[in-house]
Amino acid sequence: MDKIRAAVVGYGNIGKYVVESLIDAPDFEITGIVRRNTTEIPSRLKGFNVVNSVSQLKDTDVALLCTPTRSVEQFAMECLSLGISTVDSYDIHGGIVALRRSLDEAAKRHHAVSIISAGWDPGSDSVIRALMEAMAPKGITYTNFGPGMSMGHTVAVKAIDGVKSALSMTIPTGTGVHRRMVYIELKDGYDFEQVAQAIKADDYFAHDETHVFQVESVEALKDMGHGVLMERKGVSGNTQNQLFKFDMRINNPALTAQVMVGCARAAVKQKPGAYTLVEIPVIDLLPGDREKWIKKLV
Repeated sequence: MDKIRAAVVGYGNIGKYVVESLIDAPDFEITGIVRRNTTEIPSRLKGFNVVNSVSQLKDTDVALLCTPTRSVEQFAMECLSLGISTVDSYDIHGGIVALRRSLDEAAKRHHAVSIISAGWDPGSDSVIRALMEAMAPKGITYTNFGPGMSMGHTVAVKAIDGVKSALSMTIPTGTGVHRRMVYIELKDGYDFEQVAQAIKADDYFAHDETHVFQVESVEALKDMGHGVLMERKGVSGNTQNQLFKFDMRINNPALTAQVMVGCARAAVKQKPGAYTLVEIPVIDLLPGDREKWIKKLV
């Protein structure tokens, strides 16, 4: 079996777990790791081809973009222009449609595939929500995140001027409403109240109740655990009171990485263009023979 040749772009929280998942997958090989610093290479990356641009890699089928959400489009465009398919975990829900349109045009132009927002939410949770909608077309779905660390929100806080280190926790209050608890270490010379207001004004936080606290050590507070509880109460046909629940407790970056690897596998099976997870056959996320999975799962 020819293996899928994958590059990992970015080696932060998600990138580390993506490398682990690719090593564990039977149908992948890693062509290289793209990171800013190629002079100080962690011991765990010894033996890998570590470069500072995807253009330095050869014979790559798909790049897994483990970058901050707001730089996803930039990195995706670079990869697609080289004919390399991409998978990302872009997590700003309100920007997904625009990103899909932008990358769809580029992917088709360069005969590649881009699977966007391929984490667990948006991502695998989106598939569960779609299934719930199909099972009960009328009704309301509530998605309750946490309690736990939000990587996207944490990265967004770190980008605020004056923030030395940060942690953003998501606390569910019920019926899909959330409270954001943000803990920051402040750089010298910055005013805490001004930095706090800048955080609350950021689009990641502007739509939720947000509390910002200054702490001595963010590292002492970190826990990668997270979770989600999705509930839908609705109607199947004319039958009322259909109730579905989906509940999970997870390591956030590890699950994001595993979903991305499944989507990298699916990327080589799609026609050129950009896709979200709800547009991809679930069976394409799995390795090996289709009939084997049909026999096991259906």
